[in-house]
Amino acid sequence: MAGKQNTKNQNNQNEQDTKIQKEEHQDERIEKLGQVTLGNNEEHHDIHLLSIIGEIEGHDNLTNNAKTTKYEHVLPQLAAIEDSKDIQGVLVILNTMGGDVEAGLAIAEMLASLSKPTVSLVLGGGHSIGVPIAVSTDYSFIVPTGTMVIHPVRMNGMVIGVPQTFDYFKLIQDRITGFVCRHCKIDRTRLEELMMETGVLTKDVGTILVGEEAVKYGIIDEVGGIDKAIGKLHELIGK
Repeated sequence: MAGKQNTKNQNNQNEQDTKIQKEEHQDERIEKLGQVTLGNNEEHHDIHLLSIIGEIEGHDNLTNNAKTTKYEHVLPQLAAIEDSKDIQGVLVILNTMGGDVEAGLAIAEMLASLSKPTVSLVLGGGHSIGVPIAVSTDYSFIVPTGTMVIHPVRMNGMVIGVPQTFDYFKLIQDRITGFVCRHCKIDRTRLEELMMETGVLTKDVGTILVGEEAVKYGIIDEVGGIDKAIGKLHELIGK
């Protein structure tokens, strides 16, 4: 009798240790990568939460004080999600000022090519190259106070003033514009008008869209918060 009780106690202890290890692993993933798997829901759907926070870091390392999302972390994780038999959907949370164009487009293309349902939610901001990421999912939300800044491509550092440079800029811009227009409802002419607006941003060109405005222009699908975003993802997974 005592032996059975000891075995039961040992099993309970092992379960408790396993639970603690899983919680520690989850906390570590959140702290280091801003990622976690959501699985304690009534539908029993395993959802991967991917956060795009701060500046999107590309080939050049940013300062230690900058809050960044590193694309070399995100791309392998997206590949692992596509290959996983357990993960059933992806929720992308954005609060980004933009960043490296090539890195941002790479993340957007990876998200767009996932075979699993995806939903994005813009919190705070989905600016600049964050716009293609926001629209790359199957469905997109923005909170009422969320903002999106639409502007032309910019480049830091020295620029050689020759025709080839401007042609290269146009090529990059066309890639971004084309991607955005393919993945949301706005047409190319209207998007380019928003990019070249001169009366909104101080000493700059572009447009700030807040909440409902992003939906009105056809960039984002719906105004809503985390409840609607998760609910929509469960709906897409269940189809």
